[in-house]
Amino acid sequence: MQPVHVWIRSETRGTERRAPVVPVDVPLLLDAGFEVTVEESEQRIFPIEEYAAAGALVADQGAWATAPRDAYVLGIKELPDAPEALDHRHIYFAHAFKGQDDARQTLERFRRGGGRLFDIEYLLDEKGRRVVAFGHWAGYVGAALGVLHLAGTLTAPLAPMAKHELDEELKRAGEAGVDQLLALVTGARGRSGRGAQQALMTTGVPTTRWDRKETQDLHKQALLGHDLLVNCVVTHTPTTPFVEQADLDHERRLRVLADVTCDVTGPTNMIPVNTEITTWEEPVRRLHDGAPERGNAPLEVIAIDNLPSLLPREASEGFSADLTPHLLGLADEGGPSGPWLAAGLAFDQAIEQLEASADS
Repeated sequence: MQPVHVWIRSETRGTERRAPVVPVDVPLLLDAGFEVTVEESEQRIFPIEEYAAAGALVADQGAWATAPRDAYVLGIKELPDAPEALDHRHIYFAHAFKGQDDARQTLERFRRGGGRLFDIEYLLDEKGRRVVAFGHWAGYVGAALGVLHLAGTLTAPLAPMAKHELDEELKRAGEAGVDQLLALVTGARGRSGRGAQQALMTTGVPTTRWDRKETQDLHKQALLGHDLLVNCVVTHTPTTPFVEQADLDHERRLRVLADVTCDVTGPTNMIPVNTEITTWEEPVRRLHDGAPERGNAPLEVIAIDNLPSLLPREASEGFSADLTPHLLGLADEGGPSGPWLAAGLAFDQAIEQLEASADS
């Protein structure tokens, strides 16, 4: 039986500093009989020398397109635009199964090349829960940026840092009086929600926690009575949105939306007043100028779709510790098992829908 070959590609996005598998976890794969290749990358937080020292093979940046056909190409964010046809098995966050922008083009590339997509978002256990995610650090950084912006200390462009450095900034913001703010975390029991709460506790901001019941029994005026909304809710079923266009002219205290989920082009976006991501270069965008005479302030949004990359080392280490044991399931007799079956089924269904729409 041929060893499973995991090919860790470089990232296309210039602000992506994370790694799906960190050097210290490479020997776990090698000891299980895997072959591991890692592409060179100037932006990855872990230097290529650490991977080589751990026993991985080294390849040029972007060489995955000519990797052996049976390799699993592993990354985090989107693929480059070329090649037009994808013939490998890819593992990454593709965001292509819920009708997002560019979803059709992504799926067409796999259909055209005969490749296969295992979207990390769809690696699910038997109860339908995600087995690996960056959610904790997304929530942590999203809440932190919201607080720092309200404190007037958020500077652009953003740059990656270590957690202790971000915590020092949060503590300084707390000393400057942000403990007079009110924050609301939606999806408070999830990974992202718990991470957001930790950041808010670090800075001392009083926090309201909403989970499923409060979301279903939405009290819009109570929501608008907070300075900061940290949205950690993503849903696949139509639900009353948290902030709609009509809410902007109402009396409200709400000033900043930290949209951790960034489902900005999805059909069930919980914050439909925002339909665009923000960036490291321009992390904050004005949504509404406000009207003091009507009791509403300007409203701004932070919606960065790779928040954990601002804490690349901590985020990568936690993610790799969760993902690496599941990668071992790729070597099971009869093919990938466990969560990989759920991800493969989601891909098959998406391709079927794509072909059905093309025939209609």
